[in-house]
Amino acid sequence: MSATKNTPPNPIDACVRDNLEAFFRDLDGQEPHSMHEMLVKLVEKPLFEIVMREAGGNQSKAAQWLGINRNTLRRKLIDHNLA
Repeated sequence: MSATKNTPPNPIDACVRDNLEAFFRDLDGQEPHSMHEMLVKLVEKPLFEIVMREAGGNQSKAAQWLGINRNTLRRKLIDHNLA
């Protein structure tokens, strides 16, 4: 969801934006590589940790909340060493 004139930006959006700006400043002119993959990995792990905790460890419920297939969730939990 994007912010409009009357709607303030989502705090998550602002956090990501601020950190990306800092990332580019820290690059000091160097070109980034594989940013999409890097960001997905950085965001997925805490997302799955929090959702699994809030779902009481119930993978079916967590998958439903995330809008993904339970098998996909299971694979991603293994990929992030969370299962």
